[in-house]
Amino acid sequence: MSYKKCINCGDVYPEISSFLGICLKCIRTDFDNVLSVIKTRHSESRRKFNLPERPPKNPNGLLCKICGNECKIGEGETGYCGLRQNVNGKLYHLGGTKYKGLAYWYYDYLPTNCCADWVCAGCSYSGYPKYSYSKGAEYHKKNLSVFYKACTFNCLFCQNWDFRVKDKNPVFLTSDELAKAVDENTSCICYFGGDPTPQLLHAISTTKTVLANNKGKIVRICWETNGNMNRNLLKVMAELSLESGGCIKFDLKSFDERINIALCGMGNKKTLENFRWVSEFISQRPDPPLLIASTLLVPGYIDAEEISKISRFIASLNKEIPYKLLAFHPQFYFRDLQVTSNKLAYDSLSAAKDAGLKNADIGNKHLLKN
Repeated sequence: MSYKKCINCGDVYPEISSFLGICLKCIRTDFDNVLSVIKTRHSESRRKFNLPERPPKNPNGLLCKICGNECKIGEGETGYCGLRQNVNGKLYHLGGTKYKGLAYWYYDYLPTNCCADWVCAGCSYSGYPKYSYSKGAEYHKKNLSVFYKACTFNCLFCQNWDFRVKDKNPVFLTSDELAKAVDENTSCICYFGGDPTPQLLHAISTTKTVLANNKGKIVRICWETNGNMNRNLLKVMAELSLESGGCIKFDLKSFDERINIALCGMGNKKTLENFRWVSEFISQRPDPPLLIASTLLVPGYIDAEEISKISRFIASLNKEIPYKLLAFHPQFYFRDLQVTSNKLAYDSLSAAKDAGLKNADIGNKHLLKN
């Protein structure tokens, strides 16, 4: 393990990103002084992929309300997600409409390695018989996994970062084309990415077609998201998941907004507000769980203290909300970090349980190191 020095305080740590160069202590206690470095690093990371360095805020621009970034896109500018442009004074969608989804899909046979696998109706004992074909994992059924190639955050540790690489000849799917991928053995759909948020109009249109074409059948609608979407769109997502037996999986990157900005380039107020709002629907359908949380245990940045804060927030809403702690694998600009250690994982699990959560678990255990 190679120790590295924080460029702000000069202290040496075993886990610090060479690219970011800032330690967790400085993010928490000296944020104003390190913010300019954080912004510079995120700008550098996005220029490489020809993405806007920050959400445009042109006072005379067109307002996009799809996500919490609420870009004001000036003439000739592109929104933060890379899918919205101001062309001759009109908002032009490069993707994310009913007719244009920048995405790809594949079948994932159940039970699958989903961050909700221990509580969802497709992989566990939840939801049977109304929302599941079997009492236990739905062997011989499959999930339609839909990967959307855009995001509203800029996570420096992104585990699926290559969606940012622009295709020379991008393939777009209409919602009708995607809906046809649901066959007789498809019992759930999971929209993820990237993040489904920038293309929710496409996902919602697809879902409505799927449910209309498969009345009387079980097709659960699930989402994996950073939660940074417009509340009106979130309401539709929640209604579709409630109706179908699916779930909304929020990736709570952190609780401390300073850490969220440092790691993901954006704040998390909208995410936490939306998570709180969806929690109010839990009583309408306790089984299978509607709302699920997960956090990636990024060494050196997401510690047991941060997990304790996240867990106390979740527990204040409902102690039954499932919470999955995910092992980190070195990716993207955090390639020089180690995988999550057993100690960090189990210290974090203890913190989650001590906060009162009744359904916390560790995922990707095969990645953990001693």
